[in-house]
Amino acid sequence: MILNSDYSETVRYNFSDYPIHIQRSLLSAYPQYSAPSHWHEDIELIAVLSGRMQYNINGEIIILNQGEGVVVNARQMHFGFSDFEEECEFLCALLHPLLLCVTPAYERDFVLPLLRQPSFSFVLLHHDISWQRDICTQIKEMYEVRKEKTAQMKIQTAFMAIWSLLYENTPLERKSSGRQDGDLVIVKSMIGFIQKNYKSRLSLADIAASGAVGQSKCCKLFSKYLGQTPNGYLTQYRLSRSMILLKNTDKTVTEIAVETGFGSGSYYAEIFRRQIGKTPTEYRDENSRNDAS
Repeated sequence: MILNSDYSETVRYNFSDYPIHIQRSLLSAYPQYSAPSHWHEDIELIAVLSGRMQYNINGEIIILNQGEGVVVNARQMHFGFSDFEEECEFLCALLHPLLLCVTPAYERDFVLPLLRQPSFSFVLLHHDISWQRDICTQIKEMYEVRKEKTAQMKIQTAFMAIWSLLYENTPLERKSSGRQDGDLVIVKSMIGFIQKNYKSRLSLADIAASGAVGQSKCCKLFSKYLGQTPNGYLTQYRLSRSMILLKNTDKTVTEIAVETGFGSGSYYAEIFRRQIGKTPTEYRDENSRNDAS
């Protein structure tokens, strides 16, 4: 995960000249069936193919069942997870709003009004509501055409169709402050600090200081928005980075432990087994040929 100066994620797109990222994923690919909390400038589209998962947007948790999905607006803090470690297969598409701004008038009249709506942090896509079901269908179509010669054009067309449905069915307020909840801004700063500095030794005091709050409030904010402790999030993020290295490099377990902030191979192996249910070596043997999550 590459971070910008404001700790938002820089997305690795599928195409060098087009801000489009589409992948098929399993929730089990993440530590304890939970992706790291993050945010970015892109619109995120999720369609659940099988199973179910919980989804956290700015601290609000929704349930996504098979056949359902969610649209997450730009710059919202979010992540998918399963408290019960249930498997979920899903499609994830990240598309930058620039794809919608074919003219300045489009941006002014149709893109910015919806991007800036306080009521549009996300839209849950139900399978029994026709326009929402149509969005899920478009997400699946994006994935199906991703390798075709004109994939970029077809994906952009689908994105325009999705945005049209959202615009037509989202009540627009004439005035929007564009201001975010102060506590949410603090949480973003703290998790961004962790993601930027996870390789180093970090204390609770360090994390709290990055948000300019006391340690007690730091813990309360992590519990409110992420449902875990700051140190729990730090460990989970380190594990997620280590799993990518196990899959995609030949580095030793000890080298990975040091590189991801665990310090020693034995401590890393202990934490990995406790939270993932197998040793790092066993995980590498099972996943080294799979695509990185």
